[in-house]
Amino acid sequence: MHRHFVCNNRHFAGAFNSGRRRRKIDAVDRTILSILSREARIPMKSLAGRIGLSRSATAERVARLEKAGVIRGYRADIGQLEEGQIEAFLLVTLQRTPSLGVLDRLAGFSSVRRVSSVSGQLDLIVEVEVASINALNELRNEVAQLDNVEDLTTSIVLRRDIERG
Repeated sequence: MHRHFVCNNRHFAGAFNSGRRRRKIDAVDRTILSILSREARIPMKSLAGRIGLSRSATAERVARLEKAGVIRGYRADIGQLEEGQIEAFLLVTLQRTPSLGVLDRLAGFSSVRRVSSVSGQLDLIVEVEVASINALNELRNEVAQLDNVEDLTTSIVLRRDIERG
């Protein structure tokens, strides 16, 4: 299990409000954010030692970043709980867009984790998690038969090499 911090990228590159005055994110803040994105559970003393500031100064900077909404929170990143779980992407091309009927049907499948409308040749990327290849094939067949689905390609996730919250 890993814990990651959630960063509001809109603020990451710019400035943030700290009390009454607007404060720019400097190199030290960027280093803090970089370290926290890899090691959200790092003790404040260790973080301070790595950036070369006192523990209180480091804690103050982290608190300001949190208060300003640059750091939006910390969360547990839970690994796969069951050995047999298979994750896959269904890459869907529709006959016409938008297709609220297809989105409504996809929302009804318990194995669908996320649906993203995308630009380009594809219309939807559907992230799914199923118990077996047979379950994936059944889900794939059901999605392929939905009205307005023109084409469907399946990509099975072999492993997740980088994942950020």
